[in-house]
Amino acid sequence: MRNDFTAPAQEASALPAHPLLRVATCGSVDDGKSTLIGRLLFDAGLVPDDHLQALTRDSRGRPVGPEGYDLSLLVDGLLAEREQGITIDVAYRYFSTPRRTFIVADSPGHEQYTRNMATAASNAEAAILLLDGRQGVLTQTRRHATILGLMGIRSVAAVINKMDLVDYSEDAFQRIASDLRDLAEKVGIGAVECIPVSALNGDNVVHASRHMEWYRGPTLMHWLENVDVRAERSTAPFRMPVQWVNRPHADFRGFSGSITGGTIRRNDPVTVAGSSMRPTRVARIVTMDGDRDEAHADEAVTLVLEDQIDISRGDVLTDPAQPPVVANQFAADLIWLNDDPLIPGRSYLLRLGTTVVPATITELKHRLNITTLEHSAAKTLAANEVGVCNIATDRPIAFDAYRNDPKLGAFIIIDRVTNATVGAGMISFALRRATNLTWQAFDTDRAHRSALKHQKPMVVWLTGLSGAGKSTIANQVERRLSEKGLHTYTLDGDNLRHGLNKDLGFTDADRVENIRRAAEVARLMADAGLIVLVSLISPFRRERDMAREIVGDIPFLEVFVDAPVSVCEARDPKGLYAKARAGLVRNFTGIDSAYEVPEHPEVRLPTAEASPDELSDDLVRRILAITAEAGS
Repeated sequence: MRNDFTAPAQEASALPAHPLLRVATCGSVDDGKSTLIGRLLFDAGLVPDDHLQALTRDSRGRPVGPEGYDLSLLVDGLLAEREQGITIDVAYRYFSTPRRTFIVADSPGHEQYTRNMATAASNAEAAILLLDGRQGVLTQTRRHATILGLMGIRSVAAVINKMDLVDYSEDAFQRIASDLRDLAEKVGIGAVECIPVSALNGDNVVHASRHMEWYRGPTLMHWLENVDVRAERSTAPFRMPVQWVNRPHADFRGFSGSITGGTIRRNDPVTVAGSSMRPTRVARIVTMDGDRDEAHADEAVTLVLEDQIDISRGDVLTDPAQPPVVANQFAADLIWLNDDPLIPGRSYLLRLGTTVVPATITELKHRLNITTLEHSAAKTLAANEVGVCNIATDRPIAFDAYRNDPKLGAFIIIDRVTNATVGAGMISFALRRATNLTWQAFDTDRAHRSALKHQKPMVVWLTGLSGAGKSTIANQVERRLSEKGLHTYTLDGDNLRHGLNKDLGFTDADRVENIRRAAEVARLMADAGLIVLVSLISPFRRERDMAREIVGDIPFLEVFVDAPVSVCEARDPKGLYAKARAGLVRNFTGIDSAYEVPEHPEVRLPTAEASPDELSDDLVRRILAITAEAGS
């Protein structure tokens, strides 16, 4: 008997009229995601006649269903996608049925487009995980299921497609469904609805299949129309990251943003997360449609407060009785999205809501093996890998655990040089160390120490290739400054590796940590009132910028000791270039590891064009000009 699956009357009335459901689709290459969505639209009668006419023309010479259409073309809009028969970008489709309104994000299946799939899942409340009935659970299936689990999506339909190619076999379906349920449990999705379909022929997509009478479950459309995600939506207390201080004229000052959780009403108390200010109250809730008495999660509003308080973009307005965590260190799950690997210790930008802060992955605790779902030790993450890490921001920020409030618990990592999004993460919890530490102030400060020495402290950072002359110039500059009665210290790269940094090698990650430690020490010495000379190859622009940020408000001179690699190799005072050419030294800057030339150094010293004495004199004059400010 044909299965005409219908919902019980009480279930059909359980949802409010036309609720919105955001759905992400994901699966491996050629599993048929675009065809499936096209079939949903076609069988539900949601394709306009003029589109069908164009579809008839575009389907010529392509694989088609029984109606004569290639339904994937309803979704694959890019020319490159149509030519290759794949989805490249995330394609969004909006449609409604009498039961519900949908936003469906069709994400690509290729591994290199995992970032697109993560983007689609980050805004979804439910997901369709598609598989090929001939192949079952693949590595990409595991990767996508893992991401869905990390994103907190608990309503998942596992759609086993191309059942027509396995003769609509119940055994084939049950075998894959069993594997899927085991996978879902391991990645934290929970229960999944397994649905056997043929998107090409329309089996169990909108209409129940005549070929699979053994299947007693819902069609995909029925599942979409009736899945209840309300229990999964955030029930967090009131949160609103401030996006804009709205002040069109002198008589109006409001704070605009989207509510990420909870409800706000007129006269409710609010405060700024992490602020010591006393709570104030909401005087008005302003929207494009006029004033409201209350507003809810996902709504964009402008709040006018009773008191004039200092609030800016990035602050989080919150219920004072249930504030979010405010900390500068936390543990998180991280999906790496860039071809360049994650380097712990490197400074990135972290964006959470409307807040953007410099941040560092301080520890990569482990990498998740997508195939076995086991944890393994790792020092870095490659593209599309998933790991658990600790992150430190340069100042405390407000957040909630992702499981409690996805919008205030999700973040992206941005490369500071290219401005590319390189990672996406979900906060698990604040680290205890972040809330138990305070900065201890002392009466004797940097100004007092500097006054005793009659000099202005600074950090002079000499960067350049090995053999360029950094140590030679640093040595001469320090000697001449000492002869003038100034208090100095030189941090030399090789000397540091005999002690403080002797545990570090020469990989990119170790070089980053080498520079971070040197910068921290330089800052402490400069805080003591010294003129600190740092002689390090420091090959990466990002890390030189990081060193400048660590030093903070202390004057920082980036000195590019400039010599071509051919000149440095000819000098080769330590014989390292010869060893690198012979393959005896790996990751050697200038040979098999890159050196990023400073773009805007304060000082450039061309050691192939002038003598060390001349260049040292020039640098000393610049330093004296700065430190003279303290004695004037």
